[in-house]
Amino acid sequence: MRTLLFLLRKEFLQIFRNKLILRMIFALPVIQLILLPNAATYEVKNITFSVVDHDHSEYSRKLINEFTASGYFQLNDYSKSYDQALDQVEKDKTDLIVEIPAGFERELIRQNESMIFFAANAISGQTAGLAVAYANSIIRDYSNNIRAEWISMPRLSAIPTIEITSSNWFNPQMNYKKFIVPGVLALLVTLVGFLMSSLNIVKEKEIGTIEQLNVSPIKKYQFILSKLIPFWFLGLMVLSIGFVISFIMYGLYPVGSFWVGYLFAGIYLIALLGFGLLTSIYAETQQQAMFIAYFFMLIFILLGGLFSPIENMPDWAQYLTYVNPVRYLIEAMRMLVLKGSSFWDLRYHFLIITAFAFVFNGLAIWNYKKTV
Repeated sequence: MRTLLFLLRKEFLQIFRNKLILRMIFALPVIQLILLPNAATYEVKNITFSVVDHDHSEYSRKLINEFTASGYFQLNDYSKSYDQALDQVEKDKTDLIVEIPAGFERELIRQNESMIFFAANAISGQTAGLAVAYANSIIRDYSNNIRAEWISMPRLSAIPTIEITSSNWFNPQMNYKKFIVPGVLALLVTLVGFLMSSLNIVKEKEIGTIEQLNVSPIKKYQFILSKLIPFWFLGLMVLSIGFVISFIMYGLYPVGSFWVGYLFAGIYLIALLGFGLLTSIYAETQQQAMFIAYFFMLIFILLGGLFSPIENMPDWAQYLTYVNPVRYLIEAMRMLVLKGSSFWDLRYHFLIITAFAFVFNGLAIWNYKKTV
């Protein structure tokens, strides 16, 4: 026990003497929680569109006003022809072309239907898809409003209507920041737990102190614990800072129990620190360790569901997410912060992340070679 305490004292002193590490640990949460939720948005706004209005009627003007009043579209110009509007697309000034045919109002009144042509700039597939989806929604609401006016005039015989109302659970305003902030908190814990621990043992190799430790009577588990515990505390400290910043910046705090969140993050950090130490054992230089850590971090984040839903990924990618520990932390943080999930709701996540902790740390202890 005294040997372990001595090693922990050594590790903490090394950490707090390194001013760069301290700046990264305490500045990283502030910068990322301020920038990422405001930059990585799931909404697409300010979609520019050009109108080709061959009808010039009251109904076509109402339709154009529906687009501009939606908050998602900005009118770029009125084009005289489709070719002129297409020229705006080619100059990357317009994302969507809305062409209203001649006789739009007449057909809508006489035949109760009419056609509208959309053309989207699909260089950005996400923008094009959302632009068309928003446009379809506007057309649908516009059609419903027109029918409601006709019924109340009354132009048509009154028919019973069904009014549909909806409510959004856990995030009533559909605020994407409330969805992404818990994921960013998981990312911060991952960065500290994995990147910092990946450089730990390899640093001892570069400065030569690893040889002294190898010939000392220190047990392997004591050495691994001395490398793991300091960054475990720092990871939980980063999570605490993240909770504070989330509340100050976005008014967001866990609906569920803080203790469940800290317990899950604590087990997760044990797992990820073990993986980072395993990486550090095999790497010979800090450059190698950084390259390996960057490789795995990129995969963990892309397959973690932070920026794109796992359900939208190909089948092979969805299978890979099952062996991605970051996925389970992101899901657990979102369930805890937004839904107020309990320990029982997260029981399978706890079991899986505990298994990761045993496997990674077991491999780290097994692969660390001592001469005595």
